[in-house]
Amino acid sequence: MKKLERSFYERETLDIARELLGKYIVNDTPDGRTIGKIVEVEAYVGSKDAACHAYNDKCTSRTKVMFGQGGHAYVYLIYGIYYCMNVVTNKENYPEAVLIRAIEPIEGLDLMKRRRGTDKILNLCSGPGKLCAAMGISKAQNGIDLCGANLYLLSGEFISPKCIASTPRININYAKEARNYPWRFIIKDNLFVSKGK
Repeated sequence: MKKLERSFYERETLDIARELLGKYIVNDTPDGRTIGKIVEVEAYVGSKDAACHAYNDKCTSRTKVMFGQGGHAYVYLIYGIYYCMNVVTNKENYPEAVLIRAIEPIEGLDLMKRRRGTDKILNLCSGPGKLCAAMGISKAQNGIDLCGANLYLLSGEFISPKCIASTPRININYAKEARNYPWRFIIKDNLFVSKGK
């Protein structure tokens, strides 16, 4: 498998979101390596998307990484407890990203279980906070180049378009009409997707 290159990330966000399904995310840490297959994502498409952190071109210390080069990690804290990891997409000054919502564990399961404090495989990475905890992804990796050496994506497995379903995104009721955009993509019938809509 090949590491994804910059050119993969500097394209249209909705195309990337679908194509991220089946890709492998790798995190090499001093504790060990963990790998997961991406099975669920949500796209956030810039300044005109009311669900996007950069809606109306809002550039803050938190969101500035979204305004940079595609192929970097946007990691933030929610509810004061959980980290979420996004893949920054498109070109500079187009603040767009894809949230990785769930992965299927591939390698490093014992380490993932210890980090999460659970032996339940199907619940291990079935949500954005869960997968970050299991893989050891934290705010320290916010802005990291995904074309680098420690946190990166591999070409993984090809997922046929007929095996992909789209739904509205989850937990964004604040986002007016944008809450209904069908920009959550999952691998159909995969047991590791989150228990949302």
